[in-house]
Amino acid sequence: MPKFGINDVEILSEVEAYKGFYTLKNYQLRHRLFAGGWGQQVQRELVCRIPAVAVLLYDAVADAVVLIEQFRVGAMAHPQGPWQLEMVAGLIDTDESPEQVAARECQEEAGVEVAPEQLQKVCEYLVSPGGSNETLSIYCAPVQAAAVSGIHGLPSEGEDIRVLSLTRDQAWLWLQQGKVTNAATIIALQWLQLNYSQLQAEWA
Repeated sequence: MPKFGINDVEILSEVEAYKGFYTLKNYQLRHRLFAGGWGQQVQRELVCRIPAVAVLLYDAVADAVVLIEQFRVGAMAHPQGPWQLEMVAGLIDTDESPEQVAARECQEEAGVEVAPEQLQKVCEYLVSPGGSNETLSIYCAPVQAAAVSGIHGLPSEGEDIRVLSLTRDQAWLWLQQGKVTNAATIIALQWLQLNYSQLQAEWA
Protein backbone atom coordinates (compact mmCIF):
# COMPACT_ATOMS: atom_id res chain seq x y z
CA MET A 1 0.00 0.00 0.00
CA PRO A 2 1.49 3.38 -0.97
CA LYS A 3 2.39 5.85 1.74
CA PHE A 4 1.87 9.42 0.67
CA GLY A 5 3.36 12.62 2.10
CA ILE A 6 3.36 16.34 1.49
CA ASN A 7 5.43 15.84 -1.68
CA ASP A 8 2.46 14.00 -3.17
CA VAL A 9 0.37 17.21 -3.09
CA GLU A 10 0.71 19.88 -5.75
CA ILE A 11 -0.54 23.33 -4.70
CA LEU A 12 -1.61 25.19 -7.83
CA SER A 13 -2.68 28.38 -6.05
CA GLU A 14 -3.01 29.68 -2.48
CA VAL A 15 -5.12 32.74 -1.68
CA GLU A 16 -5.69 34.30 1.74
CA ALA A 17 -9.44 34.93 1.66
CA TYR A 18 -9.83 36.30 5.18
CA LYS A 19 -7.60 37.24 8.11
CA GLY A 20 -8.95 37.90 11.61
CA PHE A 21 -8.81 35.84 14.77
CA TYR A 22 -8.59 32.93 12.31
CA THR A 23 -7.21 32.94 8.78
CA LEU A 24 -9.11 31.41 5.87
CA LYS A 25 -7.11 30.23 2.87
CA ASN A 26 -8.42 29.04 -0.48
CA TYR A 27 -6.37 26.37 -2.23
CA GLN A 28 -6.46 24.98 -5.74
CA LEU A 29 -4.60 21.69 -5.60
CA ARG A 30 -4.32 18.12 -6.74
CA HIS A 31 -2.84 15.03 -5.12
CA ARG A 32 -1.69 11.54 -6.02
CA LEU A 33 -4.23 8.72 -6.13
CA PHE A 34 -4.04 5.32 -4.43
CA ALA A 35 -4.62 3.68 -7.82
CA GLY A 36 -1.74 5.64 -9.34
CA GLY A 37 -1.33 8.95 -11.13
CA TRP A 38 -2.73 12.31 -10.11
CA GLY A 39 -6.27 13.33 -9.26
CA GLN A 40 -8.15 16.22 -10.79
CA GLN A 41 -7.76 19.80 -9.59
CA VAL A 42 -9.94 20.52 -6.55
CA GLN A 43 -10.73 23.60 -4.46
CA ARG A 44 -10.35 23.41 -0.68
CA GLU A 45 -10.84 26.03 2.02
CA LEU A 46 -8.59 25.80 5.08
CA VAL A 47 -9.18 27.52 8.43
CA CYS A 48 -5.72 28.23 9.86
CA ARG A 49 -5.54 28.19 13.64
CA ILE A 50 -2.81 28.50 16.25
CA PRO A 51 -1.95 25.20 18.01
CA ALA A 52 -3.67 24.75 21.37
CA VAL A 53 -3.29 22.86 24.63
CA ALA A 54 -5.82 21.45 27.10
CA VAL A 55 -5.41 20.04 30.61
CA LEU A 56 -7.52 17.49 32.45
CA LEU A 57 -7.10 18.21 36.17
CA TYR A 58 -7.34 14.99 38.19
CA ASP A 59 -7.32 14.42 41.95
CA ALA A 60 -5.93 10.91 42.40
CA VAL A 61 -6.68 10.86 46.14
CA ALA A 62 -10.33 11.92 45.90
CA ASP A 63 -10.78 10.27 42.47
CA ALA A 64 -12.23 13.53 41.18
CA VAL A 65 -11.81 15.79 38.17
CA VAL A 66 -11.95 19.55 37.73
CA LEU A 67 -13.77 20.83 34.65
CA ILE A 68 -14.76 24.31 33.58
CA GLU A 69 -17.90 25.74 32.03
CA GLN A 70 -17.97 28.67 29.62
CA PHE A 71 -19.84 30.15 26.66
CA ARG A 72 -18.89 28.91 23.18
CA VAL A 73 -20.27 30.62 20.08
CA GLY A 74 -19.99 27.45 18.00
CA ALA A 75 -22.40 25.64 20.32
CA MET A 76 -25.25 28.17 20.18
CA ALA A 77 -27.42 25.88 18.04
CA HIS A 78 -26.55 22.69 19.95
CA PRO A 79 -29.32 21.02 22.00
CA GLN A 80 -27.10 21.19 25.11
CA GLY A 81 -26.71 24.94 24.64
CA PRO A 82 -23.71 27.23 24.26
CA TRP A 83 -22.28 26.76 27.77
CA GLN A 84 -19.85 23.89 27.38
CA LEU A 85 -18.27 21.55 29.93
CA GLU A 86 -14.60 21.56 29.05
CA MET A 87 -11.05 21.25 30.26
CA VAL A 88 -8.74 24.17 30.92
CA ALA A 89 -7.34 25.12 27.51
CA GLY A 90 -5.57 27.85 25.59
CA LEU A 91 -3.72 28.80 22.42
CA ILE A 92 0.05 28.61 22.09
CA ASP A 93 0.31 32.25 20.97
CA THR A 94 3.52 33.12 22.82
CA ASP A 95 7.13 31.90 22.80
CA GLU A 96 6.34 29.55 25.69
CA SER A 97 6.50 25.78 25.39
CA PRO A 98 3.19 23.87 25.20
CA GLU A 99 3.72 22.76 28.80
CA GLN A 100 4.32 26.33 29.99
CA VAL A 101 1.14 27.51 28.25
CA ALA A 102 -0.82 24.63 29.77
CA ALA A 103 0.42 25.49 33.27
CA ARG A 104 -0.39 29.19 32.81
CA GLU A 105 -3.90 28.38 31.59
CA CYS A 106 -4.52 26.26 34.69
CA GLN A 107 -3.87 29.35 36.81
CA GLU A 108 -5.86 31.76 34.62
CA GLU A 109 -8.92 29.58 34.05
CA ALA A 110 -9.14 27.52 37.25
CA GLY A 111 -6.90 29.18 39.84
CA VAL A 112 -4.75 26.03 40.01
CA GLU A 113 -0.98 26.09 40.35
CA VAL A 114 0.59 23.41 38.15
CA ALA A 115 4.29 23.10 37.38
CA PRO A 116 5.07 22.28 33.72
CA GLU A 117 7.00 19.19 34.78
CA GLN A 118 3.88 17.81 36.50
CA LEU A 119 2.01 17.56 33.22
CA GLN A 120 1.54 14.12 31.72
CA LYS A 121 1.02 14.03 27.95
CA VAL A 122 -2.17 12.27 26.92
CA CYS A 123 -2.12 12.80 23.15
CA GLU A 124 -1.86 15.29 20.31
CA TYR A 125 -4.34 15.26 17.46
CA LEU A 126 -5.74 17.17 14.50
CA VAL A 127 -9.06 18.64 15.61
CA SER A 128 -10.84 18.78 12.23
CA PRO A 129 -8.42 17.99 9.38
CA GLY A 130 -11.17 18.12 6.76
CA GLY A 131 -11.05 21.91 6.91
CA SER A 132 -8.66 23.14 9.60
CA ASN A 133 -4.98 22.74 10.49
CA GLU A 134 -5.63 23.11 14.23
CA THR A 135 -3.76 20.74 16.54
CA LEU A 136 -4.52 20.14 20.20
CA SER A 137 -2.17 18.68 22.79
CA ILE A 138 -3.95 17.20 25.81
CA TYR A 139 -2.28 16.84 29.20
CA CYS A 140 -3.31 15.51 32.60
CA ALA A 141 -2.16 17.21 35.80
CA PRO A 142 -2.62 16.57 39.53
CA VAL A 143 -4.94 18.80 41.56
CA GLN A 144 -6.62 18.99 44.97
CA ALA A 145 -10.19 19.16 43.70
CA ALA A 146 -11.76 20.24 47.01
CA ALA A 147 -9.65 23.41 47.04
CA VAL A 148 -10.77 24.56 43.59
CA SER A 149 -13.88 26.67 43.00
CA GLY A 150 -15.14 30.05 41.86
CA ILE A 151 -15.29 32.13 38.70
CA HIS A 152 -12.09 32.66 36.73
CA GLY A 153 -10.74 33.85 33.39
CA LEU A 154 -9.26 37.05 32.01
CA PRO A 155 -11.81 39.90 31.72
CA SER A 156 -9.58 41.47 29.06
CA GLU A 157 -10.30 38.43 26.87
CA GLY A 158 -14.01 38.35 27.68
CA GLU A 159 -13.65 35.15 29.72
CA ASP A 160 -16.28 34.17 32.27
CA ILE A 161 -15.35 30.67 33.46
CA ARG A 162 -16.99 28.63 36.19
CA VAL A 163 -14.98 25.86 37.83
CA LEU A 164 -16.64 22.55 38.69
CA SER A 165 -15.26 19.72 40.84
CA LEU A 166 -16.91 16.34 40.47
CA THR A 167 -16.09 12.69 40.96
CA ARG A 168 -14.60 10.73 38.10
CA ASP A 169 -17.69 8.50 38.13
CA GLN A 170 -19.97 11.54 37.78
CA ALA A 171 -17.90 12.92 34.90
CA TRP A 172 -18.04 9.53 33.20
CA LEU A 173 -21.82 9.40 33.67
CA TRP A 174 -22.22 12.87 32.18
CA LEU A 175 -20.17 11.75 29.18
CA GLN A 176 -22.43 8.71 28.71
CA GLN A 177 -25.52 10.91 29.05
CA GLY A 178 -24.28 13.24 26.31
CA LYS A 179 -23.72 16.21 28.60
CA VAL A 180 -20.08 16.47 27.49
CA THR A 181 -20.18 17.40 23.83
CA ASN A 182 -16.70 18.60 22.81
CA ALA A 183 -14.22 16.11 21.42
CA ALA A 184 -11.21 17.07 23.53
CA THR A 185 -12.97 16.52 26.86
CA ILE A 186 -14.53 13.28 25.65
CA ILE A 187 -11.11 12.00 24.59
CA ALA A 188 -9.50 13.03 27.90
CA LEU A 189 -12.23 11.46 30.06
CA GLN A 190 -12.05 8.23 28.05
CA TRP A 191 -8.27 8.22 28.53
CA LEU A 192 -8.72 8.81 32.26
CA GLN A 193 -11.18 5.93 32.52
CA LEU A 194 -8.47 3.65 31.10
CA ASN A 195 -5.59 5.05 33.15
CA TYR A 196 -6.92 6.30 36.51
CA SER A 197 -5.58 3.26 38.40
CA GLN A 198 -2.06 4.01 37.22
CA LEU A 199 -2.40 7.69 38.11
CA GLN A 200 -3.64 6.78 41.57
CA ALA A 201 -0.61 4.54 42.07
CA GLU A 202 1.75 7.30 40.95
CA TRP A 203 0.08 10.42 42.38
CA ALA A 204 -1.94 9.41 45.45
